[in-house]
Amino acid sequence: MSVLVVDKPVGPTSFAVLRQVRRALVRARGEAGRAPKLGHGGTLDPMASGVLPVCVGEATKVIPFLLDADKEYLAVVRFGVETDTLDATGLVLSEKPIGDLCPGRVEVALAGFLGEIEQVPPMFSALKHHGQPLYRYARAGQTIERAPRRVKVHELALLAWEAPDRAHLRIRCSKGTYIRSLAADLGLQLGVGAHLTALRRTASGPFGLAQALGVDAIEAYVDEGRALPFVSLRDSLVHLPSATVDDTLALRLARGQRVQWDEIAPAVVDRGPLCVLRPPDILVAVVDRGAEGAVRILRVFNVG
Repeated sequence: MSVLVVDKPVGPTSFAVLRQVRRALVRARGEAGRAPKLGHGGTLDPMASGVLPVCVGEATKVIPFLLDADKEYLAVVRFGVETDTLDATGLVLSEKPIGDLCPGRVEVALAGFLGEIEQVPPMFSALKHHGQPLYRYARAGQTIERAPRRVKVHELALLAWEAPDRAHLRIRCSKGTYIRSLAADLGLQLGVGAHLTALRRTASGPFGLAQALGVDAIEAYVDEGRALPFVSLRDSLVHLPSATVDDTLALRLARGQRVQWDEIAPAVVDRGPLCVLRPPDILVAVVDRGAEGAVRILRVFNVG
């Protein structure tokens, strides 16, 4: 098994969806089936929906590279209302008249958030402070100082204006970008405040909604005895550069033996991560350039 692209619904947590998928996979294996090892490639908040890559078995090794991948979203931002969570699940902190706010002003403000920006992570987030997630401090009424983080917004477009106070946006961004924070910062920039009212992830790395199945559809596949549309290990990392080696080099890498970078990718100047393949396009390892021109192995895959 490899990666199953799930269309997470609004409501449950990402881990709740993971548990549902695990139960379906156990049923697919029959009475003798063991619960497979599972993980996901990027948390979605309960109020968010969309692409949630679920990695099964050996594919859990690709999770770090999926977390690092760019993401795409459709978001709805409401202006004039600020909440403590920065989204529609929170308590209202303030309300302001939006005055002459219009699509033109919103588009001008959006342009200021393109490229590399700094974001302060929200208090209602899973980031850890002294081993505890920030949202626990927030629920106890405590505010923890958070250092700003640099993220990159590749695309930020106004798709529609829903009068009198809502903007429908498309966002393509780097890992670690909080769309809730982006909505709140946009409201501050416009001087009226704002919060996120809806969020749908349309792509995560190489995965898109066209590949995604809802949990009900996954269960229907299992009930009907149909094979689930897993994405191969190789296709799961198609967004990374790659190099193909012969069986001898592939075996050396699989055994953890010392290999020089020039033996696998002499034309690749940049550092990794780099996918190492053996014919016919089988993923052997993900590597990086180490000290003194040696290959540093990040992950090795048991592909038989």
